[in-house]
Amino acid sequence: MTSPETTAIPSRSSLRVAVIGGGITGLAAAHRLREVAATLDRPLEVTLFEAGSRVGGVFETREVAGYRVECGADSFITNKPWAIDLCRRIGLESRLVPTDATYRRALVLRAGRPVEVPEGFQLLAPTKLTALLRSPIFSPWGKLRMALEAVLPRGAERDDESLADFVRRRFGREALERLVQPLVGGIYTSDPERLSLRATLPRFLEFERDVGSVIRGLRRQATRAAGRDESASGARYGLFATLAGGMSELQNALASRVRQHDTIQLFASVSGIQHSNDGYTLTMDPELSTPFDAVIVAVPAFRAADLVQSFAVDLAENLRRIEYASTAIVVSGHKLADVRNPLDAFGLVIPAIERRQVLAVSFTSRKFPDRAPPGCVQLRTFVGGAMQPNLFGLPDDELLAIVRRELEQLLGLTWRPDFTVVARHARSMPQYHVGHLRLVEEIEAATARHSRLVLAGNAFHGVGLPDCIHSGEQAAERIMESLRGKTNGEATIR
Repeated sequence: MTSPETTAIPSRSSLRVAVIGGGITGLAAAHRLREVAATLDRPLEVTLFEAGSRVGGVFETREVAGYRVECGADSFITNKPWAIDLCRRIGLESRLVPTDATYRRALVLRAGRPVEVPEGFQLLAPTKLTALLRSPIFSPWGKLRMALEAVLPRGAERDDESLADFVRRRFGREALERLVQPLVGGIYTSDPERLSLRATLPRFLEFERDVGSVIRGLRRQATRAAGRDESASGARYGLFATLAGGMSELQNALASRVRQHDTIQLFASVSGIQHSNDGYTLTMDPELSTPFDAVIVAVPAFRAADLVQSFAVDLAENLRRIEYASTAIVVSGHKLADVRNPLDAFGLVIPAIERRQVLAVSFTSRKFPDRAPPGCVQLRTFVGGAMQPNLFGLPDDELLAIVRRELEQLLGLTWRPDFTVVARHARSMPQYHVGHLRLVEEIEAATARHSRLVLAGNAFHGVGLPDCIHSGEQAAERIMESLRGKTNGEATIR
């Protein structure tokens, strides 16, 4: 690999690091920089720049009409340790709340009717064939085709493969269209025909390679994981948690920790980075001439491309190749008496073949306590995504009209909500298309040519909250290594 361009560290008393982006990745990076600052033999100054009026990015908790409302993600997965570990380190462990086991299952729309996802179904594959055989989701042939996966031979070794291609060849068309597409779409808001399985759900490829079958691989994994909840349907909802006061507790605690020693500048829009032998200078309005010894860029890939364009054209071009999807969330509160469906699940996912105008409905107050007043329910309805991008740009009143019509038809809801909130997340979800990992390798190689510049965020190695935290913390650790003079030229995206 090409050696990084060297940048001299001036002999001034303090080392200066800029973190661009005040979302959860940037906050985690700034916090981790301070955690390991004691390993430096010189003082460290960290400045976090956020273009908006608050930190936290897409995470925002509001109190509305007695409801605790999440305008972004309402929880995070716990089998990736980084979010839980961070909560422990900043004193939030006692505030963690698991999902309510009472309603721990998922529904999928089939022929216009919500039905239960088969018990033990794990995103792509069934683990309990008896539950699969009882399910009204699939035809008799569809059930047989899925069960045959256990005896199908391994496929040819592939460099990469779309999720749709993999599911069709292992489980058949019905599995993809009727269940896998909406379940995975609820996580990645992606078109399964373009989604890279290796970049998103590699364990299923590994089951085929190592065991010869996904079903047999999942069974073997379940046997080894004795005591873990494997019965929940859908996205294994027992593996999710939130914070008692909402997801904003995490961002607020992180911001408070950062402000104890370092600086957070709001309304601070960085339009470019200038690189010289003396370090990095940020282009801003008002102008900022203070040079930084190192920079962590924790913004979406298309924004990062604009920032590095002046000195890393090839890097900028590759960053712009990562596409993004936009999603709107309509949050609404209702009296339970106004909903005919019992809502005895965590939510409803909707296959594209059903030709509806919403992607999914999360029954938030069924998942977590204190999200709705007694006798009420909070619903979060998702619109847009990669497969219906035209709906995202509709005015609020048209989005509300769509959601009203869909909820009335799908859940038997009488529309007289206690409140409604429309939260829009434009170009918020990076699309891990086939070839994504190879593209990231090229981005890493180009980034490694610039010392003490690190990219972080959900565009590279994972889209969830734990992934973002891990990315920010690894970026901080990488910067600290370089400031100690131990840069070894490895790729610098985490």
